[in-house]
Amino acid sequence: MPVTKFSHPDPYTYQTGFDSHHESEAVEGALPIGQNSPQKAPYGLYAEKLSGTAFTAPRHENKQTWVYRILPAAAHENFIEEEADSYHTSMTTETHKLHHIPNQLRWNPFDLDENADWVHGLHLIAGSGDPTLKQGLGILMYAAGKDMGKEAFYSADGDFLIVPQHGVLDIQTELGRILLRPNEICVIPRGVRYRVTLPDGPVRGYICELYQGHYQLPELGPIGSNCLANARDFQAPVAAFDDEEESEYKLYSKFNNTLFSARQNHTPFDVVAWHGNYYPFKYDLGRFNTIGSISFDHPDPSIFTVLTGPSDHVGTAIADFVIFPPRWLVAENTFRPPWYHRNTMSEFMGLIAGDYDAKVGGGFQPAGASLHNVMSAHGPDSGAFEGASNAELKPQKVGDGSLAFMFESCLMVGVSEWGLKKCQKVQPEYNEHSWKPLKRHFVNPNKKA
Repeated sequence: MPVTKFSHPDPYTYQTGFDSHHESEAVEGALPIGQNSPQKAPYGLYAEKLSGTAFTAPRHENKQTWVYRILPAAAHENFIEEEADSYHTSMTTETHKLHHIPNQLRWNPFDLDENADWVHGLHLIAGSGDPTLKQGLGILMYAAGKDMGKEAFYSADGDFLIVPQHGVLDIQTELGRILLRPNEICVIPRGVRYRVTLPDGPVRGYICELYQGHYQLPELGPIGSNCLANARDFQAPVAAFDDEEESEYKLYSKFNNTLFSARQNHTPFDVVAWHGNYYPFKYDLGRFNTIGSISFDHPDPSIFTVLTGPSDHVGTAIADFVIFPPRWLVAENTFRPPWYHRNTMSEFMGLIAGDYDAKVGGGFQPAGASLHNVMSAHGPDSGAFEGASNAELKPQKVGDGSLAFMFESCLMVGVSEWGLKKCQKVQPEYNEHSWKPLKRHFVNPNKKA
């Protein structure tokens, strides 16, 4: 996969491994030895536990991190709900405010917004479920052109899976710093506080917020022990902290899809050391090891799953994150693009760069999106069908310079008012342009001339 060139290298250091128990200290000796919460933590720090699961969750599911910080996270004023007109986000997923429709939808590229920072550049496109019950997911776009100031943000609703399409995010989290660029993804777990600055100017991208559980690697089954995303390629930050005697900060909380804020007189980024398995991480999508058919037929897109947010039913996801990177096609006597399809799952697709091989008509563009909801029929547009049906089937590289992705969910997804109307990006003739031109090729052998 081509490596995107940036104006500066990644200046930060990372620990490697997915769901590993990591530990890091920015000051030698700041991590207690043999005890999580000694009577007096080293250097006068406060011990604080960050729990991402119930205390009694099974050991293989339990997510928690101990942090050693200058002041506890609880040291802030009361949260106050932000006035709706003070931020132009639309974050509610209340059932009566979402549009559940069977139509196939496609959006033109979403706009950049040079006047918004990270918090005020979040827009809900679609969602399902209820964060108060820890059920479901939300799909958002972000577009920002300004740094956050002395501010921090966290979501109490779920884990943010961030997929950049344009621009670089410098993410300062409580547990360390992450530089995030297109062709990479980042997961910020529920409750972790962070701020976003923009070293290369305006940014734009996609987010899948998982209200239920946490993202994990998919099981590989008959594939074996390797391929797809390998655990060693995930990167977690190392401890880094700000030492400010007194500094006024504003803390934003996304709580039941409503924005609250509170004041505090110290930095949120004062964690000197930490250890545990609940932390933000990033992954370079260029390291994904694709697999596919080397005989015939087109496999299910689940072979491209990077991360999954499972439901209580084995093999059925609240959210799968699937990518379609550059890859070779060699299957014989096979219609190689994705086949025509009706799915019990909802499929939201985005395009980071290039062209998607199943949509050649030009309507699916980088920074745009599409949604094929539960049982909404979809598949290649007419041009892709005609081309693939008549192509010479020799080994072929597809997707060079391209990267498409999909958020797939077992839930019926409702579209927000912003996503359907206010953003003014919905293509009204998506269906007509994609599938109406399909021609009848059937020759009935029993029909008399």
